[in-house]
Amino acid sequence: MKALLDTNIIIHREANKTVSQDIGILYRWLERGGYTKCIHSVTVEEFRKNPNKQTVDTFMVKLNSYELIEIPSPFHNDVALVSQMFDTIDNDRIDSVLLNEVYVERVDILITEDKKIHRKAEELSIQDKVFTIDSFLEKTFAEHPELVNYKVLNVQKIKFGKINLNDSFFDSLKEDYVGFDKWFLKKYDEEAYITINSNNGMLLSFLYLKVEDENENYNNISPLFKPKRRLKVGTFKVISNGFRLGERFIKIIFDNALKNRVQEIYVTIFDKRPEQRRLIELLEQWGFKLWGTKGDELVYVRDFSPIFDMNNIRSSFPYISKNKDIFIVPIYPEYHTELLPDSILNTESPEEFIEDFPHRNCISKVYVSRAFEPYPSAGDILIFYRTGGYHKSVITTIGEVQEIRFDFNNEDEFVAYCRKRTVYPEQELRKMWNYSQRKPFVVSFLYAYSFPHRINMENLIDLKILSGVNDAPRGFKPITKQQFEIILKETRSDESFIVD
Repeated sequence: MKALLDTNIIIHREANKTVSQDIGILYRWLERGGYTKCIHSVTVEEFRKNPNKQTVDTFMVKLNSYELIEIPSPFHNDVALVSQMFDTIDNDRIDSVLLNEVYVERVDILITEDKKIHRKAEELSIQDKVFTIDSFLEKTFAEHPELVNYKVLNVQKIKFGKINLNDSFFDSLKEDYVGFDKWFLKKYDEEAYITINSNNGMLLSFLYLKVEDENENYNNISPLFKPKRRLKVGTFKVISNGFRLGERFIKIIFDNALKNRVQEIYVTIFDKRPEQRRLIELLEQWGFKLWGTKGDELVYVRDFSPIFDMNNIRSSFPYISKNKDIFIVPIYPEYHTELLPDSILNTESPEEFIEDFPHRNCISKVYVSRAFEPYPSAGDILIFYRTGGYHKSVITTIGEVQEIRFDFNNEDEFVAYCRKRTVYPEQELRKMWNYSQRKPFVVSFLYAYSFPHRINMENLIDLKILSGVNDAPRGFKPITKQQFEIILKETRSDESFIVD
């Protein structure tokens, strides 16, 4: 298998003073997966333009570690048409040269963080061969779980003073922020969220949050903020490793914003490195918008007013509307806490869930079903019912439907859609697809809320949510708005995330 690497990835690997840890992880997994790392002659020409002769000479020595695609393939007509549609500058046309090598099957995959290349790949219907660093790692782990020889421990909340400031994780932050060491030491008694690699204790992610009131001074932000209660994302860095840690931390940010009753969330971030650009893209996916600047940093803001946007559910997450349809759906005990880790039961041991997996971290998850009608629609509410009988079955979680998919063309498309966001391993998904002539469908949902108090089947029957033991949900069981309000009351839910 040949993997062609985008120019910017190679630049950050071979030319930067501080090597991106994300790209280091990518290179290790390319080697473990048996991929040949390829470099294109157009990338070499880009390097030759660097005015620093020493940098160029150093890079040329490193070329031996790549397979060189020396002579570009003739442009395929399809790629030429897409190039005419998208390419406006020389760099765009260079990107199309790389994409052409994938299209004509001279290489197997292309790895790039460039959003325009990914859009062009969709136009050419080769998006399954063009990966970001994260999506490549997710694909590798899903297809070859035996290659994963380390554990990522679940998120910990820990005082700064117990975190190793000399961890290489902080190198890029020290380079970007003058006085980072001094700031870190001042925070020794405060707490941050982290994840670590259990094999070597090295950091994989770090998040520091600060609540600010209406009296906060924002003179260094342009345009100036109006007085509001805000949550500041003070320091946020995640190394791409295929475990979807960024999305897990987005959930933590929103949970803190709800808990602290803020009106707005903001983050200041540089746009220098691949990991920073990925983080910006992740923030934008969840409703953050560019506000302005703070010195050389960009300022992104997320309105946290209680609104529900049916046209863009992520942009108003975690708020849900109780004027949508509501369904109770069953989930087996062996899958429940794997898929919904914040909804762990008191009878379950947290020690069994300290090891991290992508499906635990993502906010956007999938539920695979063969149920008959009725079916939910986008924006509808799902209440997950952990099965177990009269006393042990409990409702634990609220989800919000993003979309429902019946239209998979084949098994591979079904597996690719599900595998990053479900507890089922790939071989199990393939069994589900081939189990019968009636193919499964998939409900994509956002993991919105875990009930603080659980009520079981006995309670649900007493409350007239269920009519009896035989009324336990087997598919998507609709309930009324009034029944939903009873559930919220009996589960002692904080209803601040519910609008209408």
